[in-house]
Amino acid sequence: MSYVDGFVAAVPTANKDQYIKHATDAAAVFKEYGVINMVECWGDDVPEGKVTSFPLAVQCQPEETVVFSWLVWPSREVRNEAMPRLMEDPRLKPDVNPMPFDGKRLIYGGFSVIVEE
Repeated sequence: MSYVDGFVAAVPTANKDQYIKHATDAAAVFKEYGVINMVECWGDDVPEGKVTSFPLAVQCQPEETVVFSWLVWPSREVRNEAMPRLMEDPRLKPDVNPMPFDGKRLIYGGFSVIVEE
């Protein structure tokens, strides 16, 4: 069964084009390490909740947009084997492919797929 890494971030709205380039460049590297599919979504209907919400979770500011993305791996084993090598790949280092957002507010996690239709 496939495995998914999910991410939520607050990106300065003015950095949308930089974010697209950052994600596109990273996608090519991720695919070399086994990612089957990578999806990046720019929020356009993301309500702020009173108790929980995407904007609250990433402390989204008025000049920022919530981004929701995920990587699909063939399995958790492939992901776990690839991740240390990905973190060392020079093409993903900040001086080569800088994150156009505050990485301290990035939320991420790995998920086992339980239903796939």
